[in-house]
Amino acid sequence: MKKFFALLLCLAMACTMLAGCGGTETTATLRIYNWGDYIDDDVLDQFRKDHPEIKVVYDMFDSNEAMLAKLEGGAEYDILFPSDYMIEKLIQEEMLQELDLSRIENLDNIGDSFLNMAFDPGNKYSIPYMWGTVGILYNTTMVDDPVDSWDILWDEKYAGKIVMYDSVRDSMAVALKRLGYSVNTTDDGELQEAAETLQAQKPLVMAYMMDNAKSTMINGGAAMAVVYSGDAIFCMGENEDLAYAVPKEGSNVWVDGVCITKSCTGENLDAAYTFLSYLCDAEVAKANSEYIGYATPNAAALELMDDAVKADPAYNPPQDVLDRCEVYLDLGDKEAVYSRYWEQIKAN
Repeated sequence: MKKFFALLLCLAMACTMLAGCGGTETTATLRIYNWGDYIDDDVLDQFRKDHPEIKVVYDMFDSNEAMLAKLEGGAEYDILFPSDYMIEKLIQEEMLQELDLSRIENLDNIGDSFLNMAFDPGNKYSIPYMWGTVGILYNTTMVDDPVDSWDILWDEKYAGKIVMYDSVRDSMAVALKRLGYSVNTTDDGELQEAAETLQAQKPLVMAYMMDNAKSTMINGGAAMAVVYSGDAIFCMGENEDLAYAVPKEGSNVWVDGVCITKSCTGENLDAAYTFLSYLCDAEVAKANSEYIGYATPNAAALELMDDAVKADPAYNPPQDVLDRCEVYLDLGDKEAVYSRYWEQIKAN
């Protein structure tokens, strides 16, 4: 009888061991906060398959300001995808932790021109993820004028057919550049003039929106929209009547990065570095760029792309376009002034 029970015990232990071998224990939870439609689903799924020990929790935002508000409200994440000026602000707010660059594999794939930028000298807090411009996406069957100036967004001929981004920085930048000012101005007179210009435009605007601008333009719901270049590329792939232009007055050239928050520690921190290394892989960066339509700062990934993609001015704008564009910088206390004007414009 003792031998019988001993045999049962051995069988039970064997079953337990086999069950344990059949799955991988989760040792880390990686909480990611990213823009909507800003990573290839297959890329994220492959990371989950490659690292079953890491549980990925993925949330999305539609503006830098919405992301900041959620963080200030107490939400905790490990990985963020903020834009240039917001990276600078998060550094100043001490919400990011300094990166150990030696722990990020494939970092040398990033092009030198995207490293050591003014908003994060030495890349102490961020790794470049995507970049692009802000311009005008327009329907060539509905717009019969040259789209080479921001002035067209104030043309009464297109009243009710103009879409503006529901974004304080991007919409203010349009008005500021139209007036010949910097997108980073803190001059009270220039800001007031820009706000008045946007207020005068409002009767012509069909709607202020973000992600919905893409479907609106694809479906022919508007004649033109202020959009990010990557969204323009996606839309043009869905509707051959669409075209994209960066106006002659200049615009914003932006760089989005990947950051690790200060609250990320222990095994979650290890997982965060694993994820950053994964994103810097050339094949992964290529897949991401092709999926979302934005230009990659990953030079190794760019080499893998078709020549037609590299020659597309919407994807890879010529130097003369970049020369008349500016990177957003943190506005400090003037951010509240921008926001106040923007809320007044939408409310009135």
